[in-house]
Amino acid sequence: MAVRMREHDWDASALGPATAWPAELTVTVRTMLRAATPMAVYWGPELLILYNLSWGALVGGKHPGALGRPARDVFPEAWHELGPMFARVLDGGEAVEVQDQRLVLDRNGMPEDTWFTYSLNPILDAEGRVAGILNVAQETTGRVRAASGLVESEERFRSFAENSADVLWIANPDGGRLEYLSPAYERVGGDRRELVMGDLARWASLVHPEDRERAYAAMPRLLSGETHTVEYRIVRPDDGAVRHIRDTGFPIRDAGGGLRRLGGIAQDVTAEHAREEALERRIAESTAEHDRVWRNSRDLLVVVGVDGVFRAVNPAWKAILGHDPAEVVGRSFQEFIWPEDDVVTRTALTYAATAEDLTAFENRYRHRDGTPRWISWHTAAEGDIVYAYGRDVTAEKERTAALAEAEEALRQSQKMEAIGQLTGGVAHDFNNLLTIIRSSVDFLRRPDLPEERRRRYLDAVSDTVERAAKLTGQLLSFARRQALKAEVFDVVACLRGVAEMLDTVTGGRIRVVTELPDVACFVRADRSQFETALVNMAVNARDAMDGEGTLKLRLACGVGKPAIRGHAPVPGPFAAVSLTDTGCGIPPEAVGRIFEPFFTTKDIGKGTGLGLSQVFGFAKQSGGDVGVASAPGRGTTFTLYLPETEPGNSEGVQQPETEDAATVGGAGRRVMVVEDNVEVGRFATQILEDLGYETIWAANASEALAHLGGARHDFDAVFSDVVMPGMNGVELAREIRRRWPDLPVVLTSGYSHVLAQEGGHGFELLQKPYSAEQLSRILQRVARAPVGT
Repeated sequence: MAVRMREHDWDASALGPATAWPAELTVTVRTMLRAATPMAVYWGPELLILYNLSWGALVGGKHPGALGRPARDVFPEAWHELGPMFARVLDGGEAVEVQDQRLVLDRNGMPEDTWFTYSLNPILDAEGRVAGILNVAQETTGRVRAASGLVESEERFRSFAENSADVLWIANPDGGRLEYLSPAYERVGGDRRELVMGDLARWASLVHPEDRERAYAAMPRLLSGETHTVEYRIVRPDDGAVRHIRDTGFPIRDAGGGLRRLGGIAQDVTAEHAREEALERRIAESTAEHDRVWRNSRDLLVVVGVDGVFRAVNPAWKAILGHDPAEVVGRSFQEFIWPEDDVVTRTALTYAATAEDLTAFENRYRHRDGTPRWISWHTAAEGDIVYAYGRDVTAEKERTAALAEAEEALRQSQKMEAIGQLTGGVAHDFNNLLTIIRSSVDFLRRPDLPEERRRRYLDAVSDTVERAAKLTGQLLSFARRQALKAEVFDVVACLRGVAEMLDTVTGGRIRVVTELPDVACFVRADRSQFETALVNMAVNARDAMDGEGTLKLRLACGVGKPAIRGHAPVPGPFAAVSLTDTGCGIPPEAVGRIFEPFFTTKDIGKGTGLGLSQVFGFAKQSGGDVGVASAPGRGTTFTLYLPETEPGNSEGVQQPETEDAATVGGAGRRVMVVEDNVEVGRFATQILEDLGYETIWAANASEALAHLGGARHDFDAVFSDVVMPGMNGVELAREIRRRWPDLPVVLTSGYSHVLAQEGGHGFELLQKPYSAEQLSRILQRVARAPVGT
């Protein structure tokens, strides 16, 4: 420490260099450094600190930074206590001595309680004035804490003993005299404690006669140094009440290990005994109740090992499965399970044995009579044992199956009703059309019919055929079986034209508003059917608005198709054409049926119920869908979704017939007619012959290929029906294209699922019913067409 002082930079302090220190300071410092007692010198008005190494140990982390610093800066946390004492020495010149003073010092980074005994002695200069203070210190923290702890321990024990609900006692080793007995004795024993303090036999006399032998036997064990607990009953002398006592005695030894005293705690456990007795009664009652549940339960109760062997089953097995419990216990479930449910049961048992929660499953067990019984199980496991509760649900299963059959029968009935509606509606409409044709033909047979009336009846027949063809087209459309003439077209341009047409369809009191993008949006679909779908939706909107309101036509391009009627959404891109009206809306119960054929919410005579069916069929057959959003009184929005395509994508697109093709005769041209229906085949050949063609009729594809043989140049075209037994018309056309690539083929059909799925397959297609002019026009075109088209 002397070295540290010599090396310290004193020039920067108020003391100045050590060579200039006053003699009284130098002498005091030298004396201090040689002392073993912790000492420090506080010098000058600022009380600059100089100290020896022992004193430095007392201040902990403040050393060595305290050297040469003012005391106020070194002990800021305790200066409110130290400052006044230093002032008494500096100002009054008196010596101060303090015993076990408590100081809160920050010696090691955090405040701590410390105790010190120290003296502060004045150091006088040559003129007799106080120039500094000599501090002689001793830390007494350990002693103070030890003394305080002993006192606190004794106080805590006494407080505990005096307030404890249990009886605490201390006795001499001879066992004849008590040195201490807590106040609880009077409450527990019903006796005054001063009476038993001098005579331990008084306490022994309170012990119930039946328990005295057991209680007295504990004393020798205590005297042998063993801690021992004994329970006995006492009879209180004041009221004769019987109390249950649990008395624990233990030896108290001196420093050398010898037995000094006996101590103990006597607890009144009467209430505990009462609870135990009540619990035993409840357990007995619960056991009896469980036994009753086990015996009387109408459901199956099972204890089964993870190995599948039954440990116990209740009597309900006899009632439900016909097996006596004695026949089941000790045998594996596999001897009783329905064979098809063996795997699921073994899996469920394995899972139940490892699951932390309740598990549930169903299986079938074999009744004694050989029939199955459905059992619904709930299980819980404990160790390698599974506890299971099973309910017979056979009747429920049978009712569910019967209900399913009834529902299926109802669905079939509803389907038959729908078919009846469909066939009835079609029959009604076709009978009306046939009535016109039949009546017209009857009049045309009259020889005296004027020419003007003849033309009128001929026009009526022709118009009626057109109407019949449109009705057939609607039926095929909602059934998604029509042969669409797909083409790539710009929806924006098409809708601009349709909007003008909708003004005419809806009437003058309905305002048609359009919201169309400025850029083109292309789809691949049958344009005619697309426009028809829009007209059908517009007509429904007009009727819903009762001829007055606003109809908004809107197009959104590049959108996804949302989930519609349970179908998953599709990202697209789709063109979404929406028609929104301000009409009466659709009742919620009718929304799910509006696309059904012949279903309509309109009054009788105001709708056929085929319009929205056509829209639905067209949308589905074109790879899209149609959605509806409606609320009664708030209008309806129909949205037609069609897949977008690139503008130049015309793959598989059929080119429309040109209207300017001349209807001229077929003189010099040979056509093979392939038709399995005799009447249609004769009629087709007759039409062609009337037009000047030379024809050969084949009844099927095999006969047609035989006629063609190797003499392909004898024919200018093949005109074939699609639906035929054996090889159909499309397959025939492909075979002809393979053998004779330059021989044109024209297909015809009123309906074919093959055509409905893929159109004309790249061949020319003429829809039935067709006119002589249409047949002539298409044959003239293919005959003039370049090779390979």
